[in-house]
Amino acid sequence: MFLRYWLLLFIIFVSYTLFLFRHCDTKPIPPTQSAMKGASIWREKNCQSCHQLYGLGGYMGPDLTNIISSKAENNARTFIKYGTGKMPNLHLNDEEVDNLVAYLSWIDKTGKSEVNDSNIHWTGSYIIK
Repeated sequence: MFLRYWLLLFIIFVSYTLFLFRHCDTKPIPPTQSAMKGASIWREKNCQSCHQLYGLGGYMGPDLTNIISSKAENNARTFIKYGTGKMPNLHLNDEEVDNLVAYLSWIDKTGKSEVNDSNIHWTGSYIIK
């Protein structure tokens, strides 16, 4: 009798495990050639010194992990092309902007990043009260 319960438990466990693995998309999303060029531009222009991807990077600019889905692609393109008050104009040509947007679009498809609502000073340091 005791063996039947363990056997039933084992069968349920194996069935549930197989169900999870069959319905799980484990294939990584490969970057396009344009996205790979955008990643190079991201590194060359040192974007990570101010911006974050998945919460890693600088704190002067926003986390850009899901910028394409949370804002419009055209908004992101405009900020990248012309800069803003705090973000300098990097003088990128249209192809470089397209590649950087392709990179951010690829990053956006790979997952979600929860933005930390910490109180951060404009210098990038945390404000401790």
